[in-house]
Amino acid sequence: MSLSADLEVLSSVLETRGIRLAMAESCTGGLISELITERPGCSAYFLGCAVTYSNEAKERILGVSHDTLLAHGAVSEETAREMAAGALRAFGSDAAVAVTGIAGPGGATDEKPVGLVYIAATDGERSVISANRFHGDRRRVRESAAAAAVRDLLTLLS
Repeated sequence: MSLSADLEVLSSVLETRGIRLAMAESCTGGLISELITERPGCSAYFLGCAVTYSNEAKERILGVSHDTLLAHGAVSEETAREMAAGALRAFGSDAAVAVTGIAGPGGATDEKPVGLVYIAATDGERSVISANRFHGDRRRVRESAAAAAVRDLLTLLS
């Protein structure tokens, strides 16, 4: 399906099932929230988003462990998982998705290249975690990450 179709399905699932959604975005910088809030009626299910670009914000706002950040880095499965759990708590939502990665063009290492993005979607009991490698410029990586986050949310909710 296309991103537009995925967003339509997600919107319908959230609204018909009464699921309240929250987000924590890092490398996408609020892009996923923008896509969600472009849809009329989203206030019925979308609570909000924490754009936590810095490690300090991830710790302070979402409760990501300092030890997790030291041991695994901001771009890791562990951090994505803690970001999603933090968004769930902070907003009191029924489901949450978190995205953290390297959009580029800088910031990469041999172990963590540009385009590496971790996504975590959770409802507090179940989680869908994905490690992704997207290609293209900064905008394309961010767009690909947003589309993948929507798909991961749909997987969690199906």
